[in-house]
Amino acid sequence: MIRSHLVAKSFGLSIGPVLALLAWSAPASAALEKGACTVKKEADVPVTMRDGTVLLADVYRPQEAGDYPVLLMRLPYNKSDAQSVVYAKPTDYASQCYIVVIQDVRGQYMSGGEFYPFRHEGKDGYDTVEWAAKLPGSNGKVGMYGFSYVGATQWLAATEKPPHLVAIAPAHTASDYYDGWSYEGGAFSLAFKRSWPVTSIAASAMRRFGDQGLLDSIQKGVSDLPALYRAKPLIDYLPGTRNGNLVAPYYRDWVAHDTWDAYWKQWSIRTRYPNVTVPALNFAGWYDVFMRGGVENFTGMREKAGSDVARKGQRLVIGPWVHLPWLRKVGEVDFGAEAANPIDQLHLAWFDYWLKGKANGVDSQKPVRLFVMGANKWREADNWPVEGTRFTSYYLSSRGQANTRFGNGTLGTDKPDGAQPPDRYRYDPANPVPSAGGHSCCTSDVAPAGPYDQTKVEGRADVLVYQTQPLTADMEVTGPVQVVLYAASTARDTDFTAKLVDVHPDGKAYNLSNGIIRASSRETLERRIPITPGKVYEYKIDLWPTANLFRAGHRIALEISSSNFPHYDANPNTGAKHGTTTAVRIADQTILHDAAHPSRIVLPVMATPLQ
Repeated sequence: MIRSHLVAKSFGLSIGPVLALLAWSAPASAALEKGACTVKKEADVPVTMRDGTVLLADVYRPQEAGDYPVLLMRLPYNKSDAQSVVYAKPTDYASQCYIVVIQDVRGQYMSGGEFYPFRHEGKDGYDTVEWAAKLPGSNGKVGMYGFSYVGATQWLAATEKPPHLVAIAPAHTASDYYDGWSYEGGAFSLAFKRSWPVTSIAASAMRRFGDQGLLDSIQKGVSDLPALYRAKPLIDYLPGTRNGNLVAPYYRDWVAHDTWDAYWKQWSIRTRYPNVTVPALNFAGWYDVFMRGGVENFTGMREKAGSDVARKGQRLVIGPWVHLPWLRKVGEVDFGAEAANPIDQLHLAWFDYWLKGKANGVDSQKPVRLFVMGANKWREADNWPVEGTRFTSYYLSSRGQANTRFGNGTLGTDKPDGAQPPDRYRYDPANPVPSAGGHSCCTSDVAPAGPYDQTKVEGRADVLVYQTQPLTADMEVTGPVQVVLYAASTARDTDFTAKLVDVHPDGKAYNLSNGIIRASSRETLERRIPITPGKVYEYKIDLWPTANLFRAGHRIALEISSSNFPHYDANPNTGAKHGTTTAVRIADQTILHDAAHPSRIVLPVMATPLQ
């Protein structure tokens, strides 16, 4: 989501050698070599939308005679950058004998109109696809690519069924813009939603209006993001400047629409799979903010897509990456050479097959390719979840406390058969548990992302830790992870969080996946239902999928708490309308794990672990 040239500068990145996974084959290091075509760029080519708004695009053309397919990227992050922080440059793609079109979306950089996230991307995408198909030298076949919001511009265009769109390659993007983009389990994705406007989309849109005061407000927000995360009430953007509604008018809508209502449903992808008739290369990262959406798009399209070619033409690739950048070292963990960025060779094989008709084996390879952390190798599969998955419950218990690091309890496959005392902790919204990595957005210098040692977090009094005995053999956990928690609170609304952790023999504890449930969202995301203080409820917490080989000697650990800040907003425990209050209340939380309340984590265990 951050503008690519800013991220490249902050990380010192450049497009260099990448991992070649041509037609999903075994990886080998290779750059995207320049192709047979020479390329000429046409800058600022106008494209008129159906309502008369003019968008501008850069067009990269092969100079040799012939008809060529079109690769289209539509982005709000500057067409001159073309997301080249993770992709090859448009000239490199065009040299493979493609016409490449990079367009600024409505209201961003060189394009006219007013930017409002998602609102115009479907119809503008349709109009641009059909315009691109008619460019001189085009063979009429258009493919789209790009990641993050640029994945949304692909899916939203595809739901409009432009006749000349043949294939898409959405990376690191979502299936719904409420659930998994703006909110998770009913909790607000705070770090992402407060940082995204000031670090990219608001800053670029505001420059067009010539008001330095607005830019000063944005730059102040960027200069102290921790203060922006702490500012209240939540619904006010850039509080103290009176410019929040001018800088990011959509932000207030994001907070005000705190359930999955008509505002969000109008753009949902998961409800529109029958409208999409093209194959998709879904590319995701285990620590990416939108990873669950990539998996859902793959499975949803296989089941519900509007054509046979789309149902059969879905592919899923998940590596160990955060949202940005896609490097072999993520957070504190180096995942090895096989974790290098493979996207350019994947694209070349994908679009050569669908747009040029090359018989390169894309259609015959297994549709799922997953990077298994711990083993640091790729696993291929026919389905998701992977065939042979055994969903195994590991129950929380207070027995065997002497064998745990912090004395909360154990995890084991034996179901509780009697009474056990519950565990308790006090959640203070004024002193929330700090985020230490995870799947927030968009880079680790802006929001918590990636694997980090959780030892310091686990030492807090408001974090419960349950773990297994050291494993006697390797165990692979690959697939969706869920926690079923029985809990009570003294509040009318509160949160419960969970985190799956790999504890190494040296004591380092690295997070794999995490999740949250807002108590008032426990039954449905479509409305808020308060809880009764003191009453025990069952909560299901989606920890999102992962793939990890727990080596012999390691322990599997589960953290339970009520905050993960600033990854999510800290629930004030008041039950007040979301985003409107500055008041907070302390809540006393009770976690039950007895025969009548079998709290557990359900792990997808592979019958044969990857070695």
